[in-house]
Amino acid sequence: MQEKENIIRILNETKDAINKQDSVKLKELSNQTIHTVSVSQDPDNIAIAVIVYSLNKIVERNYLKKNKLIISIIDDLIINLKENNEKRIKKNLDLLRKNLVNITGSLKKYILEVFKKASINKASKIYEHGISMERTASLLGITMYDLASYAGQKETLNISSKQNYNVKSRIKLVMDIFK
Repeated sequence: MQEKENIIRILNETKDAINKQDSVKLKELSNQTIHTVSVSQDPDNIAIAVIVYSLNKIVERNYLKKNKLIISIIDDLIINLKENNEKRIKKNLDLLRKNLVNITGSLKKYILEVFKKASINKASKIYEHGISMERTASLLGITMYDLASYAGQKETLNISSKQNYNVKSRIKLVMDIFK
């Protein structure tokens, strides 16, 4: 795992944010992993970015209270990171994903959708850092179509929010297009 100390710091802060039900902090922590992911393209770092972002969405909707099991798995993950135990790290990451889905019970379908959207969101941010769309989609286990759709949607939103046309300007723009 790349930048181990940074990931350990992020995981410690993630535990605090869960205990404080601070979804904003969780989102910030998830975004902090993007640079590392873009440089290293390490699957474990990607998994942590997606898990922390998913925790953000789950806490944001008050579906996760101070969960001792999740905190315990994160503690175990930190210990295994310090010991460079790759096998246990992967097991902890899988346990986190599975337990987040199981915590919500009847909301399982929703949480699975959160994981998918989290993967697409993180893929979009990695793609923005210059990693190819094909490589990014492959790293996160999503389709290039999903990534392209999301990235295109974000680009459209960014363009439209930067340009504020009045009615006359819009008509002129349309007329210029059809000249």
